Amino acid sequence: MKRDSTCMEDERVDQRTCLICGDRATGLHYGIISCEGCKGFFKRSICNKRVYRCSRDKNCVMSRKQRNRCQYCRLLKCLQMGMNRKAIREDGMPGGRNKSIGPVQISEEEIERIMSGQEFEGEANMSWSNNGDSDHSSPGNGVSESNQPSPVSTPSSSRSVELNGFAALRDQYIGTPVSTHYQYLPHLFSYSAHSALVPPQTRSLDPQSHSLINQLVSAEDLEPLGTPMLIEDGYKVTQAELFALLCRLADELLFRQIAWIKKLPFFCELSIKDYTCLLSSTWQELILLSSLTVYSKQIFGDLADVTSKYSPSDDELHRFSEEGMEVMERLIYLFRKFNQLKVSNEEYACMKAINFLNQDIRGLTNASQLEQLNKRYWYVCQDFTEYKYPHQPNRFPDLMMCLPEIRYIAGKMVNVPLEQLPLLFKAVLHSCKTSVSKE
Repeated sequence: MKRDSTCMEDERVDQRTCLICGDRATGLHYGIISCEGCKGFFKRSICNKRVYRCSRDKNCVMSRKQRNRCQYCRLLKCLQMGMNRKAIREDGMPGGRNKSIGPVQISEEEIERIMSGQEFEGEANMSWSNNGDSDHSSPGNGVSESNQPSPVSTPSSSRSVELNGFAALRDQYIGTPVSTHYQYLPHLFSYSAHSALVPPQTRSLDPQSHSLINQLVSAEDLEPLGTPMLIEDGYKVTQAELFALLCRLADELLFRQIAWIKKLPFFCELSIKDYTCLLSSTWQELILLSSLTVYSKQIFGDLADVTSKYSPSDDELHRFSEEGMEVMERLIYLFRKFNQLKVSNEEYACMKAINFLNQDIRGLTNASQLEQLNKRYWYVCQDFTEYKYPHQPNRFPDLMMCLPEIRYIAGKMVNVPLEQLPLLFKAVLHSCKTSVSKE
């Protein structure tokens, strides 16, 4: 039985790919999905304040086989993909501080300061220890030589103690103002490594979680989108017409996000400046999340029908960029993931709030309050999924691991030329609709 459970866990890990080198990912490490090798490399590089040099053009290929050839480009990609150096524990012990569930976005200037070592010069000397966190990932499987989950994915105590710790913190974060001093933070895989061996326990949903989730769902506009997406049979849609339709849809979706903010249960707890800062930084992510979940039937149904009547020219096909190809592949993967999970309205509302309450965004006046709110809804979402889906022990970490992917895709879409968006949407919607019809 234990061997079967381990195989199930390995199959689940195989479905994720390290965003740095493409090796098999073992979880969410320092904010992004990555393998053990890149996790350990990033930790050693930051803890030891290492400065690397690239002997080429600072654009070396990162793959499982080539990742060790250029340390400079490997660290550069870690930072560009959003690895959070502030999530590394200052005592060097296994497990991160987990101050953010998703990747951080830092400027090119800050990345350059880190790569050149200037960022470390102003920091106080701290006694980081390596604790043997070396690159032990094997060429074939991306896990440690002992074939065990990473330290982040291994609980430090028994399941019962862990549940007690969660219950205590859940009460703390959900029910009362949270102290800035805390010793326990949730790890996405702290329980999933043993979940297949532990029979699901029937329990009730915490009343405060129930109340907070109802408030979030009430703030959502779940009515169908009003933008007309019907088209006559035989009509040929032009690039300009499809682009105009996409703009109208984006306008409606953005308007709904603005209205949503004003209905949030914590609306009075933050300043208008912080809300403006948060919305300007996350609106694309919020629109993408809603399109993949609560509005997916219209987007991948009605809009897909419209895009099917658009025929791109040979020139448009030829000019389709690498950025567009990457966004297309990741969107198709994310669609299939959400289609598999069948995210409920309650889970969607929690995911949206967690993604919105990103304390790492620059310019915020009250980041600590945002952090407490983020944790509150993190625990609410975990409480709900474990109550509603007791036979899906990996559901909560699977949901949370979708958020950094959404942030990454939204950031990449900015680099796709506007004139390529009609072709991008046609390709994505056609592929997704075809995959669903085959199931």
